Amino acid sequence: MSQRNTRRDFLQTTAVLTVASSVVPASSGTALQGQSVQPATAAREGVEWRNRQPGMSYRRFGRTNLMISEIVSGGDPITSSNYEHLNLALGMGLNYLDMAPAYGNGDCEIAYGKLLTGSAKRDKVFLQTKVSAFGRLRNELYKDIFKGLPAEKQNAIMRRVDEIRHDNLAETPGYYLTYFPGQHEQFAGAYLSNAMMPDYAHLVEGSQQFRKCITDSLDGSLRRVGTDHFDLLMCPHGANTANELDNPHIYETFIELKKEGKVRFLGVTSHNDPAAVLRKAAQLGHYDGVQMAYNVINCGFVDQAILEASAHDVGMIAMKTAHAVATHHQSLQPVPEWRIDKLNRTIPGDMKVPMKGYLWVLQNPHIAAVNSNLWDETYVRENLSLAGEKVQLQPV
Repeated sequence: MSQRNTRRDFLQTTAVLTVASSVVPASSGTALQGQSVQPATAAREGVEWRNRQPGMSYRRFGRTNLMISEIVSGGDPITSSNYEHLNLALGMGLNYLDMAPAYGNGDCEIAYGKLLTGSAKRDKVFLQTKVSAFGRLRNELYKDIFKGLPAEKQNAIMRRVDEIRHDNLAETPGYYLTYFPGQHEQFAGAYLSNAMMPDYAHLVEGSQQFRKCITDSLDGSLRRVGTDHFDLLMCPHGANTANELDNPHIYETFIELKKEGKVRFLGVTSHNDPAAVLRKAAQLGHYDGVQMAYNVINCGFVDQAILEASAHDVGMIAMKTAHAVATHHQSLQPVPEWRIDKLNRTIPGDMKVPMKGYLWVLQNPHIAAVNSNLWDETYVRENLSLAGEKVQLQPV
């Protein structure tokens, strides 16, 4: 099936749902205008609201029943010296903060902790952090075994790595996009680990080091933010292949942490091969949410997986939405002009290209929100202004 046909079928499937989801009833039974939600959200009971403000639109984040703002705050630009502008975002109704230990070596989490100090701000937002060290630990454990193998066995494994790379669609141009420096290098470690799984998974995937990795990571995040719990724990952070979700310690440790009241829901994030990771998360059944790379460029490879995950009521947040058409990484500039041209044909007009990228994703009723880099008050005002906006996407 061609990319264009996939997209057309997807839009036909969701067109009626998009129109039907323009308002959501307030708890009193009266309609609160301008707050768009995912399909069937208005009929759901038991949804959880935070920081509900007029002018912001909210959607149900899958079976978590969290009503999250259509724009959420990404952690990349947030530092202990650059966070106060998010008070404006909270005032405009944003209620979801994304972070990870990897961002600034924990400084992002410290910054969010400063933001939430006082005035019961923690109760206004949903917090999401990640287990950034998980994938690195997995690859290191397999690599250590590899180093101790005889040359003949190493060569056989490397042939298997080549087969995996050849058979995998993850690096297909248009599906794979480089969003940050060093991203493509992550495939090598993941492929080696996957090639070794048939013979050595019993020595790696069952290691108690994973349990300690998850627990220590979460405890560190809790300490830096100064909170007693996170609403979402994403593990792994940046899964490169679906195989990484098979580790039994992920769910087992999550359940223990949930019983302790430290986390509420389990999720995963993925930049590389997001469709496969999304499908795997939905099939496993214990992943409540997925944050994945999804944009106007890779959509033809991801749309069907989104429909499948939606059928399992998995909550989805799109990331790298603007990075497909704009980037602050100088080494990745300029963005290929054909990407920008495609987006401009889909959404004509004078709006800034990154904003069009967010707006394009928000036309998909199966996506709960877009993860947005809010660098300063200008970005806050511009990107949050997109909430609730509906446009007619043009065929390309």
